[in-house]
Amino acid sequence: MAAEAGPISKVLIVVAMQTEAMPLVHKFKLVEAPAHESTFPKGAPWVRYHGNYKGLHIDLVLPGKDAVLGVDSVGTVSAALLTSFSIQTLKPDLIINAGTAGGFKAKGASIGDVFLASDVSFHDRRIPIPVFDMYGIGARKTSAVPNILKELNLKVSCSCVLLPNC
Repeated sequence: MAAEAGPISKVLIVVAMQTEAMPLVHKFKLVEAPAHESTFPKGAPWVRYHGNYKGLHIDLVLPGKDAVLGVDSVGTVSAALLTSFSIQTLKPDLIINAGTAGGFKAKGASIGDVFLASDVSFHDRRIPIPVFDMYGIGARKTSAVPNILKELNLKVSCSCVLLPNC
C-alpha cells in the first residue's frame, strides 16, 4: 500500500557502513541515540543517529558491528531487517539508502554522485526455475518522485548494476 502524498518532515537514511555514515552525521549535526532511548530490539547491534536539519527530522540508521568479527554488518539480510524495523518504528515520509555504491564506478559514477532509483532488483538472488527466476530478481519500479528529481537535479539509475537491463 502506497503512502499518501504530502509534505516531507521525517527522513530515514539507511547506511551500511560507519565510514559511509559519519560524513552525514557530521554534516547534519546528528547525535547518537543513547541506549535507553533505543527503538531497536534489545541486543540488536543497530545504531541510530538523529536530529533536525532545515525543518526536517532526520534519523540515520546503520547495522552496527558484528559481535564476533568487529566488522560492519553489511549485506542484504542485515539491510532488510534494519530498514523494515526502522520504517515500522520511526514512520519516515522519505527513505534514503546512502552509500558509496562501488559497482557504479564502472558506469561512470563517482563518490558523491546522487541517484534516484528508477527500478530495484535483487542482484544476488537467482532461482533457476521458470517464473521463479523473475520473482527472484524482482525488477520492480520505484515510486515516481518527479519533484525531487527536478528540484535537486539528480541522476536516475536502477539500483542494481549487475543485471543486463540496468
